[in-house]
Amino acid sequence: MTRPVIWIPRRLSDATLERARRDYDVIDNPADTPGTADEIVAMSARVDGMIPCHSEHFSAEVVERLDPRLRIVANHSVGVDHCDLPALKARGIAVTNTPGVLSDATAELAFMLLLAAARHAVEGDTLVRSGAWQDWSPALLVGRQLTGARLGIVGMGGIGQALARKARGFDMEIHYHNRRRLPSEQESGAVFHERLEDLLAVSDFLSLNCPASPQTTGLMNAERIAAMPKGSILVNAARGALVDEPALLAAIESGHLAAAGLDCFVDEPGGNPAFAAHKNIVMMPHVGSATVETRNAMGFLALDNLDAFFRGETPPNLL
Repeated sequence: MTRPVIWIPRRLSDATLERARRDYDVIDNPADTPGTADEIVAMSARVDGMIPCHSEHFSAEVVERLDPRLRIVANHSVGVDHCDLPALKARGIAVTNTPGVLSDATAELAFMLLLAAARHAVEGDTLVRSGAWQDWSPALLVGRQLTGARLGIVGMGGIGQALARKARGFDMEIHYHNRRRLPSEQESGAVFHERLEDLLAVSDFLSLNCPASPQTTGLMNAERIAAMPKGSILVNAARGALVDEPALLAAIESGHLAAAGLDCFVDEPGGNPAFAAHKNIVMMPHVGSATVETRNAMGFLALDNLDAFFRGETPPNLL
């Protein structure tokens, strides 16, 4: 029996690649470079399925050019804003994602950004690493304390709830805004705010953990950032599109925001070079899920979706 052929354009975990090669004929990309539109289209005539990442973009224009051979796009990601879902559905191409398995890893990184922003990690590291630390003062790098502070979470899905669990260990007071209020047993004492503006007003720290969509693009604009308390801290480990970057920069420069922690940017890769001048902006290159355990889990879930599809079953994470 002929095995399905799949394309894996990025360097996935060793365990994922080993399992994929066991069960499929795999075309991979040792160079680990993002698949371009033309490469995606060309490869669609050679494969039955693909495991792309967020770096491969399936726009309506790309989808229109896909070969009929391609039957499934099994994303190695939770977010699917790089896929035109209606266009893919219209072509009869199944689309899946990998939800759930990266909640803890992403929440850990969001919390790292929160701590680093609160305690001047970039400036402190630079001071010691450069050899410029020649004195000590009680006024040196005085930051914000998490204990007893109010953490606002925008988007109380799996990642938001994982972040809340970790924040409780630091004795933070949890507040959140979500499309729907959670059942009381999932809230675990967190305070629900039906209006985003009400959450902003009480957030000493604010973490964005919601998906990017037409409704959430530019969610944190100048007006909403101004609604946060003076001296508060904003963390974004979700999608860069959620933040109006010029508005964030203005709030940092004016001192309205004490700091920010960012794992994602409007333009990726590369980020926003204007942020680099500010040591109170902590930055990471969109690596929220980058742990060995999570990369294996994401790859295996993508393969679970492919396995089910090629058995003629409904994939567990069909969108």
